[in-house]
Amino acid sequence: MENGDSGLRGEASLDEALSAVVRRAGASAAGVYLLSATEPVLRLAAVCGMPARAVTPWWRVAVSAAGPLSEAVREDRLVWVGRQEDLARLYPNAAAGLPYRFAMAFAPLHGVRRWGALALLWSASHPPSLTVRERGHILSSAQRIAQVLDEGPAVWSPPEQPRAVALHRPVSDAAQTGLAAADLLQRLPLGALSLDLEGRVTHLNAAAAQLLGRSAERLLGTLPWQSVPWLDHPAHEEHYRTAVFTREPVAYTALRPPDVWLDFQLYPSDTGISALIYPHQSRHPASAPPPTITAPPSTAEGAGTGRIHQLIHLAAALSQTVTVADVVRVVADQIVPAFGAQGLVLSVADAGRLKITGHRGYDPRAVARLDGLSLDTGVTPAGHILRSGVPAFFADPDEMAHAYPQAPALSGKRAWAFLPLVVSDRRVGCCVLSYDEPHSFSASDRAVLVSLSGLIAQAMDRARLYDAKHHLARGLQQTLLPVALPTMPRLAVAARYRPATHGLDVGGDFYDLIRLSDNTAAAVIGDVQGHSITAAALMGQVRTAVHATAGAQPGEVLARTNRVLLDLETELFVSCLYIHIDLSERRLHLASAGHPPPLLRTLTPRPDTRALEVDPGPLLGIDIGSEAHYPVTRAPLPPGSLLALYTDGLVETPETDITHSIAALAHHLTTHTDQPLDELADSILHHALPPHPHTDDIALLLLHAP
Repeated sequence: MENGDSGLRGEASLDEALSAVVRRAGASAAGVYLLSATEPVLRLAAVCGMPARAVTPWWRVAVSAAGPLSEAVREDRLVWVGRQEDLARLYPNAAAGLPYRFAMAFAPLHGVRRWGALALLWSASHPPSLTVRERGHILSSAQRIAQVLDEGPAVWSPPEQPRAVALHRPVSDAAQTGLAAADLLQRLPLGALSLDLEGRVTHLNAAAAQLLGRSAERLLGTLPWQSVPWLDHPAHEEHYRTAVFTREPVAYTALRPPDVWLDFQLYPSDTGISALIYPHQSRHPASAPPPTITAPPSTAEGAGTGRIHQLIHLAAALSQTVTVADVVRVVADQIVPAFGAQGLVLSVADAGRLKITGHRGYDPRAVARLDGLSLDTGVTPAGHILRSGVPAFFADPDEMAHAYPQAPALSGKRAWAFLPLVVSDRRVGCCVLSYDEPHSFSASDRAVLVSLSGLIAQAMDRARLYDAKHHLARGLQQTLLPVALPTMPRLAVAARYRPATHGLDVGGDFYDLIRLSDNTAAAVIGDVQGHSITAAALMGQVRTAVHATAGAQPGEVLARTNRVLLDLETELFVSCLYIHIDLSERRLHLASAGHPPPLLRTLTPRPDTRALEVDPGPLLGIDIGSEAHYPVTRAPLPPGSLLALYTDGLVETPETDITHSIAALAHHLTTHTDQPLDELADSILHHALPPHPHTDDIALLLLHAP
């Protein structure tokens, strides 16, 4: 009982703090997102100043998602988006589901641990930039929210649906004021009604009821687009949503059948929306057309603008997926909770069987029983719906057992939606959403799920093709990079390779160590232009050419390799660094084809790291009209020295001077003299790699000569 009381007190404190944040920041709305304890997902726990259902697509947001909220948490910084244009430019996925003009900020919540993020929204009238004072208010508000979370229950469990928090502002407490206002509204010749933030009618005058064609009793407490048949059109709800999000007046004209045109004006505030309704002055608005809605009365269940925006949001998320794992993540993190499901099985058709590629909410033993079932099986509906291309919905185990007696016992679920994944008449696979309790599927749910199944099918088809190409490219690259580097009694070596996190994740960065004798070796590192299978294949040819001439003077090795590339008539260029290491003479002989300089760390008289100045020759593969010349540079190799060779992916980052990055790498080597070589290699990558996806491959070769 004590834990329950503590949780209630914690929620009350959080709600009070959130309401205070909105007032202090002058925002129109705010929300608190909490990190899930079981998955990398942010869940909306409470929202103030806006109805929770208006932001349904954003109740759950993956930490890895491409959006300002996730970015604020991942990068631990305040993210500000001042204009709709900025949202579209920086976060097109998020902008697709938010076609409104407003400003927003996201601040990470840090206390005794990482809690999540605070989200704040302002109307479009806010300037596109934050003032220093506003930034301070936002950060201090985030600190206050984090403090409340620290002082609350040891474990915060975000609710399945976010709490709607009332916005408390000072108001007059004169009861007569309310009565006078009601009398004023009744005397107006215009239709006037008040909506709360959820869109429900809280008050209306007689003129409004007459114009809408419904009695006041039938309108109070309802959503107008549900209680008035001729307003049953997504655009009406969309106007309401626009007013709520932007906090700006909205005006439009609509047709009340059969021939009455009405003007609507919506005036939003922090507590709701005031609406005016009056006959349009012109009988024929088409002669000077205002924004109009001409939907006929409908008794069918509509999807509603909220569901439409949800569909747009989910479609945008699916369009950003690259791999099969990405598709599974988006479906599991966004589509499954959007429809209140608890389970997911995604499978693909492979050689006449359904191979499960991802699942959520299922016991592994159940997944093992379902994986690899024949398309002809009668155990589950999956094979049949994929062959027929027609989805199937089962509201309870009895419905399922009637057609497939064995199916209910396989997973323990109690309702299912089986969606075929079909692209251009090609059977891609099957998506199954399941429920722990019986669940009826409305016509709206079925329509949206069928639409989504097509988008999932296209995303899965693209992702399978990408994964196949990726597997081929990585396999090719792994065969071309050295499996193991040679060991030498007087030379320790460590190497690392990290692919880029975009495209095919494969490029032409390479490294090698060639043992020439007990006391001599050749170290080589290079970077083929581009990220493709062609780049990886050319990398293998460069390595072969270098091996064929290793032992010659470094300049001659690069010159001969250049001739090989010219004979291949490749359009790609290669940077390369070749170092002849003489351990008996303690000397280095270096030649460079436009490659970043190596770093040499020495220990006496004190630890110091410097970039070796190497006169570069032209990039390999460039025809300069004559024999390319690669000057040879000589340098001493004192006892205890460490040599670091790397590709530009390690030191080139956006908006950072490469010389500063090289200096930072040198400093890291100087300050980590006691680290074993393998640990040093790992720490270099950890130090250099950005928190966001890196766009270039990285190769690193460390050589220690005791």
